[in-house]
Amino acid sequence: MPRRTATMLASTLVLIALLCAGVFIKVPYSEMSPGPTVNTLGEARGEPVLAISGRKTYPTTGHLNMTTVRVTGADYNMNFVEAVYGWLAHDNVVVPHDTLYPDGKTEEQSTQENAEEFTQSQESAKVAALKQLKIPVKSRVVVSTVIKDTPSEDRLHAGDVIRAVDGAAVEQPADVAKLVTKHKPGEKVVFTIVPAKAAAAAEKAGKEPDATEKVTITTTTSDTGNRAIVGIQAGTDHTFPFTVDINLADVGGPSAGLMFALGIVDKLTPGNLTGGKFVAGTGTIDDQGKVGPIGGIEMKLVGARNAGAEYFLTPNDNCASAASDIPDGLTLVKVNTIEDAAKSLEKIRSGSTAGLPSCTTG
Repeated sequence: MPRRTATMLASTLVLIALLCAGVFIKVPYSEMSPGPTVNTLGEARGEPVLAISGRKTYPTTGHLNMTTVRVTGADYNMNFVEAVYGWLAHDNVVVPHDTLYPDGKTEEQSTQENAEEFTQSQESAKVAALKQLKIPVKSRVVVSTVIKDTPSEDRLHAGDVIRAVDGAAVEQPADVAKLVTKHKPGEKVVFTIVPAKAAAAAEKAGKEPDATEKVTITTTTSDTGNRAIVGIQAGTDHTFPFTVDINLADVGGPSAGLMFALGIVDKLTPGNLTGGKFVAGTGTIDDQGKVGPIGGIEMKLVGARNAGAEYFLTPNDNCASAASDIPDGLTLVKVNTIEDAAKSLEKIRSGSTAGLPSCTTG
């Protein structure tokens, strides 16, 4: 056999051996890739993404698409070849496994956490949208979670409305911890509450819950040992003047908040926000309408452009990353609040896009 042929054959065999080895070598990485987009003004699986009843709504046109990212599961064992392919692929990102699943978090735990964040984002989107439209929303501080094996177990329950702590009125969830930590571990603290069942019954009847009870709980020591706790997490519950249902399954995380809020605003106002244009975007949103950053911005841009988006509403804190690699034909629009987004949509609608707030790498 000629030497050149033998060398080529040997090189080929070595390459095959390396590829085979790479398939069996597992690496601690995960992959993120562009996911599907969903028009919040349209339908998903045959039903409206946003269904509003008890209030007049208006026809909408165009797109206000939320965007998603696909990720490999917590139990997926990526091999070396897949990792190299992911590193080389333009639209995919390979990241350390612990970035997506920190502290050994299982896929089930991650799914549950994402579902809870998604539910909270829907609630905040409704509040932000109605506040943007100057529609009153009633809010109240509630017991969000009762931690097992703490003094509050079987004394307080999720959904209990917290009216006061030690007689001091509670206006915000943070007030609860502030009042509890005035005590030393082992001291008693008095909660004035409306039990969850009574609160739910009053809400169903369209009334303000007022059947209060007092519950005395002995504080214990926090994990750090330097403050008093009772073992609950306080949150905010809202009562809306009409029904807003968000019908979207198999999606998790808080990043669709902004687009849900804008979709609600569009359906509740005459005309339309987009002027028939294809707008996509992302961003968390809080009850005050402030837009927060999200993960996977690069993949969301690609997914949006692949779906046909012309404009992408981008959280201010994601702007630098997004601007480093913008898909052709996509215009990034920087937003800090839902008010910013509404003003930018007005410019897009009118065609006066020269003054749109843009994203830069600096």
